[in-house]
Parts: sequence; structure tokens; C-alpha cells
Amino acid sequence: MAEQPLSDVRVLDLTWHIAGPACTKFFADYGAEVIKIERPDGGDPARRLGPFYQDDPHPEKSGLFLFLNTNKRSITLNLKTMTGKKIFKELVKDVDILVENFSPRVMPGLGLDYKTLEKVNPKLVMTSISNFGQTGPYRDFKASETIIYAMGGAMCSMGVGDCEPVKKGMNVIQHQGGAIAAVAAIMAFYAARAQGVGQHVDVSLMETQMGAIDRRMSELLAYEYNAELTPRMDIAGLLQYPYGIFPCKDGYVDVAGGFMFLNRIERVLKMSLMETYGGMNQFDETRREEFLGTIWYPWLMERTRKEIVETCQAGRVLSAPINTTEDLLADPQFRERGFWAEVEHPVVGKLTYPGRPAVCAELPWKMRSPAPMLGQNNVEVYTSLGYSKEDLVKLREGGII
Repeated sequence: MAEQPLSDVRVLDLTWHIAGPACTKFFADYGAEVIKIERPDGGDPARRLGPFYQDDPHPEKSGLFLFLNTNKRSITLNLKTMTGKKIFKELVKDVDILVENFSPRVMPGLGLDYKTLEKVNPKLVMTSISNFGQTGPYRDFKASETIIYAMGGAMCSMGVGDCEPVKKGMNVIQHQGGAIAAVAAIMAFYAARAQGVGQHVDVSLMETQMGAIDRRMSELLAYEYNAELTPRMDIAGLLQYPYGIFPCKDGYVDVAGGFMFLNRIERVLKMSLMETYGGMNQFDETRREEFLGTIWYPWLMERTRKEIVETCQAGRVLSAPINTTEDLLADPQFRERGFWAEVEHPVVGKLTYPGRPAVCAELPWKMRSPAPMLGQNNVEVYTSLGYSKEDLVKLREGGII
């Protein structure tokens, strides 16, 4: 197999939870040597976040941690001790990129801010991921996915009509912020390699969300050009039907019909709606309910997702099954393209993970190792710095590693 694109890059990973580990996962999966530094008293808090393998809340069985930390090595180090800080600086000397996602006050408070570390390694690229960035009046504010989504403006247009605003599920912003941080860090790394000078990269989760294309672009342009504020809108109230997510015989399907595609729905149903309804005015809500209740839902409930999608495709109606995880694992598209990757972990055994984000045959993605156990690589990393096994015993007894 060809050499991986980042095989000559060394990364010090001082991240936890989601955004930071998502950033360093890109480096690790494309060949970089990533050393993850964890607290001796429990490690990355993501180890305690579910879902857990077989519902066992074990620090080595967190599905989130296992996914975000493939191909990395783990060492433990207490940065609140003088010896811990000394060891950390020894590690910094020989790395290209340092990534951290603490609150902005933490690294300066430890005496490990960029101005200090660049004296140790002038070519260091230090990437800091935080809620609101390293500067500004909000820099020390705590945040959650919901808070960032709300303050960033995206939530104001999400939801139904006059009801409360809502956000998209799960931690979308965290993963998006990690991806943006990875891109910014690698650009800074290549600049440092060309110019011989490192830099501090400041990534704000709030700003990565505000700059996202997820509806924000059209909404921002609408306000910029027309002073329009995009309202929350009830999709059902648009009276385009059939349009939306509907139940069927074995689950749910997404169908986009109605308006100019009404004739295609007629082909799917094999009937003339214009004749049946004497005009089929799609803005007549009473007709909408009659159509859904007497024709559309009965037609759906007699068919499986596969049958509905195939029939809609034949009629050129946009549609898709609402897949479960089990469906995705068996999906022929992903199997043929080799998207899934199997990984053998010493605690949970062999599991299937989402694989490479893009196909790049000449500079491949590769699953080299599972997520590390806490402190798994202490001996090999610290002995490479010149510490003996006897030293490591003393460091462990002192609560430093």
C-alpha cells in the first residue's frame, strides 16, 4: 500500500470530548503519529459517554471514544504538576502540531500558552478549539450544542410555525468544528514547513457554525439584500402533498412530490388526481387531508420501503427509505465501496466502524489500530524520552502519569 499522506507528521493531542478528538482523528487516520495525552484519573471524559458496547458503562467500551480515537496512542500525564509540565515540554519539542480544546484560560493558567511553547518549538502549530474563540467578551463562556446553535442564528428558523425553535439532533457542531480545525491546522502546518515559523490557530465553534452552508448562507444573504428574517415554517402547512416523511409497511419513507411533480405522483399511483378531485387544488387544506387519508396513506401501508422507493424512482419522484443502522451496515452501496472498516479491540473485540471519509487511492486512509486503552503507550513514549521503567514507577506513584 502507498505511504499515507501524513505519515511524516507528529501530533500531540491534548483534546477531550468530541470536537478536538474529531480533529485529531483526521490526522491519525491519514497516517500521522498522534499521541493522545489523558488525565491519569480517568482520561478523556468521552470514555464515560455512551453508547457503550453491550450497555456496559466501562471506560474502554464507549462507542464514541472508540470511534473518535482510532489510530492514536494514549499516554497519561498530570499537567498540574511541575514534573508533568516539564515532560509535556519535552514532548512539544519534537511534534509538528499540538491540538487542545480547553477553555481559553486553561493553557495560560498552566503556563503552557502558545508564547511559552513556541520558545520550546519555534515551528509548532498550536490549534486551540473553544466555544467562542481565544479573544472577545464571550471567550470564557461555557456552552453546549444547543447554546451555540441558538446564539449562532440557525435555530431561529428551525421548527414549526409559531412553536418554540428547535435544533438538529446530536452533536453536529462539535464534529463540524473538529473538521474545520483539522483543515486549518494542516494548512498552518504546511505554511510552517515552508516558512520555518509556526503559529497559533484559533478555532471558535460558534464561528464555524455561523459560517456553515447549512441554511445559513441563504438566510444571511436574504437578510443582507432584503432585510428578511427567515421564519420557522410548517412544512405540512406548505400544502405540497405528498411531501415529507411518511409511515409505510416496514418503517418510514421520505417522498418529495406535489406542485410541479404532481403528474409524477399520478404515474406512481396509477390514477388521475385531477379527475378524482376535479381540479386538485393543492392549496385546499381539506382536499389535502382527504387525499392523504383516503389514497396516500393506504397506498403506503400496503408497501415496504423498498417497494415504495423503487416505484417512486420509476416515476421520477424523489424518495428515499429512512434507514436504520442495521440497514446501513447491509447497504450494497457502502459495502461495494468499502466504506465500513472492521477493528479488533482488546476489550470489546471486533467491531464495525464508519471508515474513510473520501477515496484517495494514491494517498490512502488506513485503519492501523483501534482506539487505545488509557495509558496504553506510557512505556514506549516515555522511554523514548529517556525515562527508565523505574522512573515510570515513581512517576505513577507520584500521580504524574
